[in-house]
Amino acid sequence: MKSLQDSLYNWLTIKIVSDERPDDTAAAETEKMFFDILGDEFHVSDIEIEKDDVMYYVHYNNKDGERNKTRFPRELIEVMLNQIKNEPDKYVNYPED
Repeated sequence: MKSLQDSLYNWLTIKIVSDERPDDTAAAETEKMFFDILGDEFHVSDIEIEKDDVMYYVHYNNKDGERNKTRFPRELIEVMLNQIKNEPDKYVNYPED
């Protein structure tokens, strides 16, 4: 990932999908990959998410142990989830062999 902001955005977007679709192994694996990037490349820890009617807020500790917060509009974070909900036939969960 190019930046912490991009990594947080990508992780949060797929985490929302993964949380909504717990049987979606591809979403779970992708969420784990982005989560690992946050820890391994950016040394982010203790991530917490909150949301209101307009925004998602991501609270986290940086590599120096300082608590930080960033925010993302819900409409941007939920675009993938909404697409899946609107066209479920295109996003079928396939069982693992």
